[in-house]
Amino acid sequence: MFTIFTKIKDRVEAFLNEKNIVTDFLNKIEEKTGIKKRYLALGAVGVTGAYLLFGYGASLLCNLIGFVYPAYYSIKAIESPDKEDDTQWLTYWVIYGFFSVGEFFSDIFLHWFPFYYVCKCLFLLWCMAPVSWNGSQILYRHMVRPFFLKHEARVDEMVNNIGGKAMSAAENATREVLQTLVRNRTIGPAQPEARRLPSSAPTEPTVD
Repeated sequence: MFTIFTKIKDRVEAFLNEKNIVTDFLNKIEEKTGIKKRYLALGAVGVTGAYLLFGYGASLLCNLIGFVYPAYYSIKAIESPDKEDDTQWLTYWVIYGFFSVGEFFSDIFLHWFPFYYVCKCLFLLWCMAPVSWNGSQILYRHMVRPFFLKHEARVDEMVNNIGGKAMSAAENATREVLQTLVRNRTIGPAQPEARRLPSSAPTEPTVD
């Protein structure tokens, strides 16, 4: 347990020492108040937790926590040459997607629970935690991956069939639209050449 908190603390310290919009804001407050930014960050965490319990719009705040930080590090992972962090954040987004779909159906029954958004926020933090056994890794290895490997062939066949039917439907719709336009003479054959105007040269008189 002590190792976990040490890793989290090191990750937080590394984040606070980076140059980004959050640390720039904290540095400005530190200069004006004299309070170290690590304490400011802890205070912000405490206020966030209290707001998740009692504040209005806790759902939006919780979703921002589960999106902004992972999105920031996902972009950094894309820009870095290392591919291990790409896999880490791809795994997180897969679990986040499954959780969001499941939440759509369960939110009707759980949104009234007083600690729901705190629990949701803690779950998302667990999924993005800087440890090898974080939530996204465990859930992917034990739930998503076995299910995917078991049904991969069937899902691929279903996707290919849907893609083929969609392409065929699009081609048929385009053909019908073009035929309708042609019938309505919106699109028609090229206009015939204009008739020649009568020549303005005088004609020779005819002898009766």
